[in-house]
Amino acid sequence: MHARVIALVHNKWFERFIISVIVLSGILIGLETSRALSQTHVSWIETAHAVILGIFVIEVVLKLYACAPDIKKYFKDGWNVFDFSIVVVALIPMTGQFAVIGRLLRLLRVARLISVLPELRLIVSTLIKTIPSMFHVVVLMLVLFYIYAVAGFNLFHETNPQFWGDLGTSMLTLFRIVTLEGWTQVMYLDLANHTWAWMFYVSFIVIGTFIIINLFIALVLNNLDEVKEQKKAMERSQKTEAHILNNIVLIRKQLQEIEKEMHEKQ
Repeated sequence: MHARVIALVHNKWFERFIISVIVLSGILIGLETSRALSQTHVSWIETAHAVILGIFVIEVVLKLYACAPDIKKYFKDGWNVFDFSIVVVALIPMTGQFAVIGRLLRLLRVARLISVLPELRLIVSTLIKTIPSMFHVVVLMLVLFYIYAVAGFNLFHETNPQFWGDLGTSMLTLFRIVTLEGWTQVMYLDLANHTWAWMFYVSFIVIGTFIIINLFIALVLNNLDEVKEQKKAMERSQKTEAHILNNIVLIRKQLQEIEKEMHEKQ
């Protein structure tokens, strides 16, 4: 029985079924935004939500049973903790003034697509792993923003106070420039009074946009390669475990057949 449950939770069809249920849950949440549908079919929608929640509970129970007797193995996986938390929160009754919060919490079920789809898990794991590495790049960008903000204030605040009136406004202007959103409009205002203003803008775009942003991309790609290697190593170990479990099941069947033959001979 235990071996069958393990095989079931690792089966691709079981995974696809759970993905289908999550997608259905997302569609139902979207249908609830239509007043006509939510009012006329409220009982059907609530029943469907209850069935979907029941399927998620059964999934968690099966995965916990598959990890038995070492239940801690289930909670060692962060994605399992994520799924378990969503199911537990969904089981909390939300009525009356908390009904709106209950509906909003249903949106967390859609987020389960991240934990179910391996490709999305890979991307999220990469982003989480990149956060510590990004700290120094963010500090570098803040220093760059501060230097250019103070320089921009001193150079342009008298002729262009709308964009360089104070330090805070200057920082927002630089953020607009680094996103390349309408930065030429700001530059032309300063070019009308300072013919050399283009050097300030071009230098900031080259350093801030092309160099700093490329550093972010390089960090993400580097961590993506590392996460992929870790995933491959994990998949190899899982295949080994599955192979061992299949061998155990085959050995048990062979032993049962031998026992039957021995009983028949007796």
